Amino acid sequence: MSDVTQQQVVEYIKGITVLELSQLVKTLEAELGVSAASAMPMAMPAGGGAAAAAPVEEKTEFTVTLNEIGANKINVIKVVREVTSLGLKEAKDLVESAPKPIKEAIPKDEAEAIKKKFEDVGAKVTVS
Repeated sequence: MSDVTQQQVVEYIKGITVLELSQLVKTLEAELGVSAASAMPMAMPAGGGAAAAAPVEEKTEFTVTLNEIGANKINVIKVVREVTSLGLKEAKDLVESAPKPIKEAIPKDEAEAIKKKFEDVGAKVTVS
């Protein structure tokens, strides 16, 4: 196996869709016998002491998560397609598997604009 750097992995992940990333996570969980959800809390305490001493920085990257699709599923799918590069089937799958992240690592103003679009069609989203 050739050596793959962390940066190459990050660049690959930045270039795939949210749906592809979700499938990658599921594959890694199955292959490695781990759960990404349970790994997150364990990683946080490791740097907790250093992070607590550092001054709090204002958050600059946000994630928009679709929580509930509401009564108008078709319009929610249209908005997902509008704000992502997903095709119709991928957008439908994402909507049907809510709660799911729609867009990650985006500026606050873009996240708020996306949130408004979803709320306008009756969906419930969170920005974190």
